[in-house]
Amino acid sequence: MKIALIGATGMVGGAILDLIKERNLLFEELFLVASPASIGKQIDFLNKSYSVIGLEKAIKLNADIAIFSAGREVALEWAPKFVEKGAVVIDNSSAWRMDDDKKLIIPEINGSLLSSEDKIIANPNCSTIQMLMVLAPIHKKYKIKRIIVSTYQSVTGTGMKAVKQLESESKGENGEMAYNYPIHQNAIPHCDDFLENGYTKEEMKLSNETHKILDPTIKISATAVRVPVIGGHSESINITLLNSFEISEINNLLTNTSGVIVKDDPAQLKYPMPLFCKGKDEVFVGRIREDFSEKNSLNLWVVTDNLRKGAATNTIQIAEYLIKKGFVN
Repeated sequence: MKIALIGATGMVGGAILDLIKERNLLFEELFLVASPASIGKQIDFLNKSYSVIGLEKAIKLNADIAIFSAGREVALEWAPKFVEKGAVVIDNSSAWRMDDDKKLIIPEINGSLLSSEDKIIANPNCSTIQMLMVLAPIHKKYKIKRIIVSTYQSVTGTGMKAVKQLESESKGENGEMAYNYPIHQNAIPHCDDFLENGYTKEEMKLSNETHKILDPTIKISATAVRVPVIGGHSESINITLLNSFEISEINNLLTNTSGVIVKDDPAQLKYPMPLFCKGKDEVFVGRIREDFSEKNSLNLWVVTDNLRKGAATNTIQIAEYLIKKGFVN
């Protein structure tokens, strides 16, 4: 099997390489692809030095799977071209997520929707993935009517430029700015561009993608905030259910959900934090408690490494599913 990784020099690209190694994803050839500025760069991987190539060269190498982590515009232009050359594309950008003809996949939730006919598969937004990993089993049993979510998002979601900004500011140094404001000792309620409705694109992704993956009837309101954290994204989630519940039932349900770890013992000061989620593939949930202000309502705190399950891990899981089912050559 031949794999092309487009965006190999980025943070998600690096995490994908880590996961290929960790999960022993077998390949015959691996093509590391990036922008013209990175062509010729050497990347050491699995005891071999790979030379980064450009898209024009990569398209001629007939990859079986093409993993895109290079942004919306690159995906829109090049994903169809790779499909024409026989590849199945898994895309991490927003390019294809809301396309009615493309599947938006979280393997644990709706991986069974995939078939050999799917040639471009969309990876959901990182914040959507971690939220739905926890909410999908709850919705299946109790039916969610409404979701209010506030996110506290790591600078790694913006990229290396943002990480460097935080590191420089924490040392009292001036450097290149990824944000309009300092991020060190700050919280910026502005993730992605603002829309005419007053929400940001990031906030609307949480709503639109949840409707596509889980249920279009759920009412959703989101606020997305960038915080000076590197380890992962956190979410404060309030949900209203159609059916009544017991907290013990919710705990038991989530404890038995694949890919989710319940860390919820306030008496022992145990709860999810991005500091301890970095580099892990699971979604962590805690602070599970009844909302006494609203009937059949529940509060949860959800944390995951956005570079892992929020992007790279979900991507590799999709690739593994395609291989297992024989949907790729």
